[in-house]
Amino acid sequence: MKLMNKKSILLSIAAAVALIGYLFSGNTSVNSFFQQGSRPSVISGKNFDYNNALIIRVVDGDTLVLENKEKVRLIGIDTPEMHESAKLDRDAVRSGQSKEVIRKLGRQSYQFTRGLVEGKRVRLEFDKERYDRYNRVLAYVYLLDGTFVNAKIIQDGFASVMRYPPNVLYADLFLKLYQEARENKRGLWQ
Repeated sequence: MKLMNKKSILLSIAAAVALIGYLFSGNTSVNSFFQQGSRPSVISGKNFDYNNALIIRVVDGDTLVLENKEKVRLIGIDTPEMHESAKLDRDAVRSGQSKEVIRKLGRQSYQFTRGLVEGKRVRLEFDKERYDRYNRVLAYVYLLDGTFVNAKIIQDGFASVMRYPPNVLYADLFLKLYQEARENKRGLWQ
């Protein structure tokens, strides 16, 4: 019994020392300690480099797959659904458009995003939350030439703005680009 208590005390002290060391390292966010520490991204036994990641597949207009097999949900944008889902049903009711029309628009968004990023290397930028409820990485994505992918999809008229606090770093920019795309009848707004 005494040996068990000593082990518990030693483990508690070790955990506290590790947490205190992390906090004094310059990052004072306990939440980021647990978020970053609880979901390591690993490829071939090495830490994954989100500054030079290969997009191996585009799932739909706002979801990508990285070379390490992680799915990335583009922050701040929403594209029409391509497949049967509860969201497709909600969008049809909300918009008054048929599900077939929405799926057709979703395919157009998918094709645009695919042509923009599939097979290319990108850099990811994160906002307040790193993962969504489906365990997808939440990110702003940039091509290595500097093209801001999330913004480009909206600017060319293939996505709507989706504000989902607390991830709203570029919400004002996205709203401006969306309004311009609608006014100029770009992409899906033709």
